[in-house]
Amino acid sequence: MSDEADAKAQRSLARLLGVMRRLRDPAHGCPWDREQDFASIAPYTIEEAYEVAEAIAQGEPGALEGELGDLLFQVVFHAQMGAERQWFDFASVAESIANKLTERHPHVFADARIESTAEQNRAWEEHKARERAAKGERSSELADVPLALPALARAAKLGKRAGRVGFDWPDARGVRAKIDEELGEIEAVADGESARRAEELGDLLFAVANWARHLEVDPEESLRLANAKFERRFRAMEKLAAERALVLKTLTPAAWDALWNEVKTAEKTSESGVQ
Repeated sequence: MSDEADAKAQRSLARLLGVMRRLRDPAHGCPWDREQDFASIAPYTIEEAYEVAEAIAQGEPGALEGELGDLLFQVVFHAQMGAERQWFDFASVAESIANKLTERHPHVFADARIESTAEQNRAWEEHKARERAAKGERSSELADVPLALPALARAAKLGKRAGRVGFDWPDARGVRAKIDEELGEIEAVADGESARRAEELGDLLFAVANWARHLEVDPEESLRLANAKFERRFRAMEKLAAERALVLKTLTPAAWDALWNEVKTAEKTSESGVQ
């Protein structure tokens, strides 16, 4: 970053911090902003992070710029509330992450040698483990896996953590066999046993998440892409139905299949560049 760009960033950040202080001002601020606390703001923070991910997936630079601003505002909001309680402020938050990144990248900021991404990942996890031990948090290998993570992502992370000490399937085939086992257990549940069926379905989803991990696929991202594909194709079917004056609720399963296959074929043709 050039000196001019760095100075501009500092001015913009100073302005944002000032805006946040004004919003929280007890006498002249915004009533809604003044009423918020860490717990009430947390859901918005999570939502903004997802909207950043969505903008990235859509490949829209303008949207990404805006969503990153919204996410930065969440950090500034939490930092302001911390400053009001004299716990921390934006400067200490920024200093803390800068220190952490410096300590966890000795191959960049010191004389350690790391030659590959795999080595870096291993060194990173080892460093975090030492940090937890130093804080007296060595109670479990599963310590600090965030509860707020989406369940699918958390399942893969829990499996990965357990696998670090040897509790894991030997390979992807082992997880695939577990999936077949879980499917059989779901099918064996009697009608009316909804609680047990929910438990068995949870076991199946946990196994699928860890199958994805063994296949080196991010299950959360994979499902997000599948959701986007389904939504895109369903909207295309709705458009076709409207053009043909078809009433959706009156369509037979065969008619739905025909529309779905038509949309899927058109999409694949478009992707391949065939005219």
